[in-house]
Amino acid sequence: MLSKLTTNPDRPFTVVLGGAKVADKLAVIDNLLKVADALVIGGGMAYTFLAAKGYPVGNSILDASKVEVCAEYLKTASAEGKKIVLPVDVRVSDGMDFAARKVIGEVEVVPADQIPAGKEGLDIGPESEKLFADTVRSSHTVFWNGPAGVAEIPAFAEGTAAVAKALTEVDGLTVIGGGDSAAVVRELGYADDQFGWISTGGGASLEYLEGKELPGLAVLEESAKGE
Repeated sequence: MLSKLTTNPDRPFTVVLGGAKVADKLAVIDNLLKVADALVIGGGMAYTFLAAKGYPVGNSILDASKVEVCAEYLKTASAEGKKIVLPVDVRVSDGMDFAARKVIGEVEVVPADQIPAGKEGLDIGPESEKLFADTVRSSHTVFWNGPAGVAEIPAFAEGTAAVAKALTEVDGLTVIGGGDSAAVVRELGYADDQFGWISTGGGASLEYLEGKELPGLAVLEESAKGE
């Protein structure tokens, strides 16, 4: 199934990436930017891309060593007619007490280019939900890996829920790669058969999409073809 993403996918082909660390997804972006029509970036990794556009990100997760790399991706996408879709608004608070699963301070929605000092972006906002969902729904092939926010906390799960709902409305192939994403859609009440394919081996899925040959995954692919 994963090979359908890298070999003549039905277009438009959209890749939705989330999760905390942009560094974990660089090789995937390198490879999929060559074949995808759009990359939708959410989760903590989005703030490094926002910083690459010169936006303040407050106390949000930021990999300062990867800002220039993200800036290059933005330039490459623009030059090649590809879209990198970033949040236009975000839900912020003073932070999270993860041990207590508690939000610190009030949750506010702010423009993505105006995150206040001292505030931490923890989910995409309502306008971003619509933007992400519209991009997904208008695609014929979609790969999704990683939540759009801190999805285990209800106050910051709405962006991820919007992406999941949009995936069920795609007229085409939808692939969810990654244990976190798979767990989230099930927690939201969706059945596996509402999506084209769910891979719980997130690491293996990403390595394959980085362009690596994985013999074990190749066997699974052949097995799936025979079903």
